Amino acid sequence: MRNRLLGILIALMACVLAALGVPLAYLIAASEQSKVVVDRIDDAARFAQDLPTQGRLTTAVKGDPEPGPGDIGRLHALTTEAERYHELYGARIGLFQRDGSAIAVSPTGWRPPAAGPGQQAYHEALAGRRSHNPPQVWPWTPDRTLAVALPVVRDGDVIAVVLTESPTGGLRSRILHRWMVLAGGEALAMIVAILLAVRLTGWVLRPVRTLDRATHDIATGRLGARVAPSGGPPELRRLARSFNDMADHVVLAIDQQRAFVADASHQLRNPLAALLLRVELIGLDLPEGHEEELVAVREEGARLARVLDDLLGLATAEGSRPEPEPVDLVDLVRTRADAWRPLAGQRGVALHWEGPPMAHAWADPIGFGSALDAVLDNALKFTPAGGEVRVGLLIGKDEVTATVTDAGPGLTEEELARVGDRFWRSSRHQNIDGSGLGLSIARTLLLAGGGGLDFAPAEPNGLTVRLSVPRRRGRR
Repeated sequence: MRNRLLGILIALMACVLAALGVPLAYLIAASEQSKVVVDRIDDAARFAQDLPTQGRLTTAVKGDPEPGPGDIGRLHALTTEAERYHELYGARIGLFQRDGSAIAVSPTGWRPPAAGPGQQAYHEALAGRRSHNPPQVWPWTPDRTLAVALPVVRDGDVIAVVLTESPTGGLRSRILHRWMVLAGGEALAMIVAILLAVRLTGWVLRPVRTLDRATHDIATGRLGARVAPSGGPPELRRLARSFNDMADHVVLAIDQQRAFVADASHQLRNPLAALLLRVELIGLDLPEGHEEELVAVREEGARLARVLDDLLGLATAEGSRPEPEPVDLVDLVRTRADAWRPLAGQRGVALHWEGPPMAHAWADPIGFGSALDAVLDNALKFTPAGGEVRVGLLIGKDEVTATVTDAGPGLTEEELARVGDRFWRSSRHQNIDGSGLGLSIARTLLLAGGGGLDFAPAEPNGLTVRLSVPRRRGRR
């Protein structure tokens, strides 16, 4: 989300800078060219004033090809001035009569262009219009020249044209230089905009990250997690407060539900015990032949008592708030395996241990031991006599995992997705003793301590249960 939001902000800023920079770049080029055009028009006007036609009606008439005899000296001065102008500025300049013949021109022999912008400017001047908007010169058009023409008007008639054709190298260099300054300014503005976007994104998303972390903690069983007051937009701060209120109500409802389950389980145990006692007393007075019904009643009573005990254990586990501590998991797992070894021997099941000599992790030792007991009890129940249960320990990068693999019938893929749900038991295992709450209690105990419980099929048959806890504090 941070990268997407940051990308959107940067893209918007880039579009804004481009929307401002492109027109500004065009205006810079147009302004530089306009300065050159104005200078050339001024120069052409000066040459037009020096054209020796003042007071001579014959040369002031349109179409007169030659100046009068008295103008020879001024024509020579004008030609000399044109040559100096060409040498000084590198621009070609010429004064042409309407028929195209040269009055004064430099370099010698230069004539009005037969095509292109020069021809257009020349014809506009013949029509009485001076050049005011020649085609724009860009830095990537080195072969371009800038043509400016000015009509020489006497008594309302155009009698001659002053045409200049200037190289554009200097103009293109000035445009490029100002564009580079503009690009540098825009790059600096972009860097500042990116820094501001990063800070703005962090300011906006900080409450979201805190909220996401608190939500994850609550979802993984740490119901005491709350969103600490922090900065950010007012709407997100209000959302954080609403989240804390909602979490308080959820925790209250869960605690009430657990208390109800625990109280109901506890209160039902006494009437059940009294009922079983009365069944035993009634059984003493029953005539022979009713032992089978009496045994069935006893078994159902014992099963109901186990369910109540498991419900009470589940409510206690869900209400617990253990504090994980550093534990040598090898010692803990081997101790619990040794405790179950005598029962395994009675059932004809071999219990094997394989693991590293030491594995430290962060776990609630009581909760982890109870969860491992439930898993070992389950593995021994489903492993047939002559089979084996393998207990191992794996050290990963972030967690330590205890594995219990039985040699039972295993579970299908659909059953693997449901194993660990409350009261769920496979339809193929209904004849095996159990309430369907043992693995649920194990998962609850591990989640409360920051761990987890997973299931996987074993080879060639059976089920592997993995009990994982973090290696370091607060890594899950």
